[in-house]
Amino acid sequence: MEILAKLKASISLEHIMLKELLSDIISVDDVLLVVKSNGATSEMRSNSLSIRQKDQWITIGDNDGPCHMHVNPYMIKHAEFVMEEKPERTSFSVRFFDNDDERILACFFTKMYDEDKNLKLERKKLYDDLLEKYGQKIEIKRLMSS
Repeated sequence: MEILAKLKASISLEHIMLKELLSDIISVDDVLLVVKSNGATSEMRSNSLSIRQKDQWITIGDNDGPCHMHVNPYMIKHAEFVMEEKPERTSFSVRFFDNDDERILACFFTKMYDEDKNLKLERKKLYDDLLEKYGQKIEIKRLMSS
């Protein structure tokens, strides 16, 4: 992948801002939260998820429900808004990384296109609003698939 533009310098996320950003992301329906490791991938839809913080853990989803995740804010050092150009569309995501630049969590904005492959402007505005709110604070990348 080739970086088309790096618009802002990356800075550390403050723990309060991280919870606020995650809260704003999960308030948008049809965002796919993805956690990957070498042997497994977990995916959760943002629809109707709760968020809370207790001690060092941010919990997304109902702790007693069938699906939730715990995020350690001390492990996340920066986040990136990523617009990745693909052959027939552009994907939109916010990705969170640790000190070693390993991705911890990715939030993909889904259902961005209609059946005719036209970008849904109301969905794009939701992403753009988050980008405007947080983009001055975290790194923004535009990626192009090779």
